[in-house]
Amino acid sequence: MIVAERKKIPELVEMLKGHKKILVLGCGTCVTVCLAGGEREVSIISSALRIASRNSGYDFEIDEMTIERQCDNVFIEQAAEAIAKHDVVLSLGCGAGVQAIAERYSEKPVYAGLNTSFLGVLEERGVWTEKCSACGSCVLHKYGGICPITRCAKHMLNGPCGGSREDRCEVRPDRPCAWQLIYRRLKGIGELDRLKNIEAVKDWSTSLDGGVRMLIREDHRI
Repeated sequence: MIVAERKKIPELVEMLKGHKKILVLGCGTCVTVCLAGGEREVSIISSALRIASRNSGYDFEIDEMTIERQCDNVFIEQAAEAIAKHDVVLSLGCGAGVQAIAERYSEKPVYAGLNTSFLGVLEERGVWTEKCSACGSCVLHKYGGICPITRCAKHMLNGPCGGSREDRCEVRPDRPCAWQLIYRRLKGIGELDRLKNIEAVKDWSTSLDGGVRMLIREDHRI
């Protein structure tokens, strides 16, 4: 799941000043689950912006809308009429959603109302943890389903580093050592021998270091 958090209202007001008719557009998938950009959050942020704009003298005219996914043109099309009626779109989607709308409506300013944080999971109510770096070359099968690239502070593929103390990471003592987790997991599933293998240096060309990535499925193209 893509995890994001809301920008502060003063930052949004500063971003939107100079515009009058504003569409606050929510997304009904990932950012709804992480309580950042769904229908409820659209309503909260819109109300806060109306109050802030009156106090600052900007007099925003704000409308609200939420679509199922902002990263999918099929759903973006549902917002076409609303987008056309407004001066600017404040997207409460992830960074991919913001860019998808901006590319489709090149004549319209589209601003990000959220800070996209990471790919993660819900640990408990109100707590999300990063679990995947979307590096493009998954090695989870080698480490018992625990990603050392993401969860080890040093991104080590051959660990542990020797700096952990009582199963805590030396870089982040409030976090468990990823390699302690990997060891226990592999031992529990009877695959501890995997740690005898020396992994080669990570090929970062499949990640952001290799530039913008694209996935093409020829069997699905028309």
